[in-house]
Amino acid sequence: MILVTGATGHVGGELVRLLTAAGHPVRAMTRRPAEARLPDGVEAVYGDADDPVSLDAAFAGAGGAFLMSAQGVGTAPGPTHDLALARAAARAGTRRLVKLSVLDGGAGSDVIARWHAEAEAAVTDPSRDWAWTLLRPGRFMSNALQWAGRLRAGDEVAVPFADRPAASIDPADLAEVAALALTSPDSDEHVGATYELSGPQSLTPTEELAILARALDRDLHLRPLPDDAARAGMSAYGFPPEVVDAVMQRTRESDRGAEVLPTVEKLLGRPARTFAEWAGAHAGAFSG
Repeated sequence: MILVTGATGHVGGELVRLLTAAGHPVRAMTRRPAEARLPDGVEAVYGDADDPVSLDAAFAGAGGAFLMSAQGVGTAPGPTHDLALARAAARAGTRRLVKLSVLDGGAGSDVIARWHAEAEAAVTDPSRDWAWTLLRPGRFMSNALQWAGRLRAGDEVAVPFADRPAASIDPADLAEVAALALTSPDSDEHVGATYELSGPQSLTPTEELAILARALDRDLHLRPLPDDAARAGMSAYGFPPEVVDAVMQRTRESDRGAEVLPTVEKLLGRPARTFAEWAGAHAGAFSG
């Protein structure tokens, strides 16, 4: 049985559908199992990284697990959710882990790097008796869903870093890579592998909105937000000043994440999905 944490998220939801369609028994962990819309046959269970007892119940009997955490960098002394998931997997004797990380993982010296280095180390710890794979994507195409509320009400969105390109990846491609790693033999090349992943094009948010406008057959407009508004938004969300400074520095002083990487095509034997394909598949979220 395979446990999928974050099972109602953009990647986890796609992964649950893929594994179920392939005939694998799946347990979907979420904090709101009664509200989860899952395929027939999927076992929905309650699990919260702040509740170790719930994690023990969720991981019980799981031979493999997909690990992801939505805990914001700097919102706790460390990545406590990632550490709790890894400990629960160890207690349950789970033998195969695929962890969703971020591009570059713990590379660097700022607060973001330190956080992700600790989170990844909980999975790659050589003393653990499991096989692991790390997935390190850049920006998600599904980040554009943040515009949905505005676009259902009108034709303009305000966006920070509107001129900053990124090779965004479709969460469905990430899920397909995760499924491959979770279900491959223990001797497979995915064991102990770290995959940096991107989509097939480097686009700015301005260019993504133009593609979305064509998919919706609407005249959409983007209003760039100044950097001080981006700072204020992150602070209001709860990120401490050190994290806000690190995000601003990474975004404005580096083009990391803009490079198109070949990993998806190499692993899946097909090109990564384009933003136009993603927009067409999710057009309904922006209308009505």
